[in-house]
Amino acid sequence: MIKTKIFPLIFLFFAFVFIFLTPRIFTDYGINIANQIAIFIILAVSYNLINGVTGQFSLEPNGFVAVGAYVAALLLLNTEAKNDQFYYEGINPLILALYTPSFVLALLAAGICACLLSLILSFAVFRVRGDYLAIVTLGFGIIIKLLALSFPTFTNGSRGLVDIPNFSNIYWTGGIAIVAVILVLNLIYSKFGRAMKAIRDDEDVAEAMGINTFWIKTLAFGTSAFLEGVGGGLLACLLTAVSPEQFDFLFTFQLLIIIVLGGLGSVTGAILGSVLIIGGSEWLRFLDESMNIFGYQTKAMPGFRMVIFSLILILVMLFARKGIMGDKELTYFLKKIQNFLRKNK
Repeated sequence: MIKTKIFPLIFLFFAFVFIFLTPRIFTDYGINIANQIAIFIILAVSYNLINGVTGQFSLEPNGFVAVGAYVAALLLLNTEAKNDQFYYEGINPLILALYTPSFVLALLAAGICACLLSLILSFAVFRVRGDYLAIVTLGFGIIIKLLALSFPTFTNGSRGLVDIPNFSNIYWTGGIAIVAVILVLNLIYSKFGRAMKAIRDDEDVAEAMGINTFWIKTLAFGTSAFLEGVGGGLLACLLTAVSPEQFDFLFTFQLLIIIVLGGLGSVTGAILGSVLIIGGSEWLRFLDESMNIFGYQTKAMPGFRMVIFSLILILVMLFARKGIMGDKELTYFLKKIQNFLRKNK
């Protein structure tokens, strides 16, 4: 009988094989979808850390993703490209001086800037709980978008940034997604992760037991923000363009749907939710086109796929109130199967 601890290694192996084979078996369109799924896996597992594992109802991801996207874009655009784009309002000399040809340094800077911002924000954010925390973090995301619009010499305003070097490929997005999953899982199963779960279950009791709740929540918030910043940098380089309109509340709402559908507190659920939401919305695109159904030619109905997709989500949530995985990981179910087979051997 295979020991349960071997299963993560098996899935890690298959993940690397999938990343290696993707450029060889998919079209450019399929590779683009795979890249988007990988980026949203990074964003979902990081968002799940603060929202699902720690139990803090935060609505901030669009803000940190925007920070990461703009930082990476401004670092990777050279002087000539910036002068061509900042022609209307001019460009701040500091922004003009920022440049690095290194994709790795740009991603690290994107993550660090988002993380530092989260540490500053945590002093105000964690003075409140529950719905009030959601309102404060929602306001933060709105502020970031308005700042991007209001300071065109730093961000090029509503025109955004284009011609960003396209460094994001399946090796980068998939590889960083694997690293993000491993990092979050190790954090969850550490003593810090157990403290996060204690805060989620009952913050007052956790504090009475000697847990520094502010420090633990800040750790989860900072880790989540760092990965969201890196994900934002990857997204900017995949799309080769960023604008403030990309990072409105609907972006956060999409991530919220992903982690709730997969199961709050489950990393496996966040991965599964990313595949279903990002991949599913594209796989159903044929519903928007004209179809021949039993000899009857239907008209093209743009947007019909989202109607069907929404109905599928409603049905899933009706029959899986805690999400597809609940708060369990895949290894939990594999262990159940293993024990069942052992008993019936």
